[in-house]
Amino acid sequence: MRTLPIACALTPAEITARRATLLPGLLAQAAERMPLPHGFRWRFAASSEFLAAAAETLNTERQCCRFLRFVLTIEPDGGPIWLEITGPQGTAAFLETLLRA
Repeated sequence: MRTLPIACALTPAEITARRATLLPGLLAQAAERMPLPHGFRWRFAASSEFLAAAAETLNTERQCCRFLRFVLTIEPDGGPIWLEITGPQGTAAFLETLLRA
């Protein structure tokens, strides 16, 4: 597998303009954040609305931040939804910067 650069295809202005529909807007809904090697894991309350928003956001993000790996876990019996975002070394720092922007 080839190494992809840790870079977003969107400009800072595009990220700011679309913040609510990109990772920053989605992750702002998290109830908890846990560090992982080369990324983070977020916990969300289970809802159909969140799941639909997550699917749309992740589809967009996988196109502009091609180096990211997304794992969405939906717990049984109405339990929480977990989102793991990881990637190559430097991904955690990239995500921190993105969320502060």
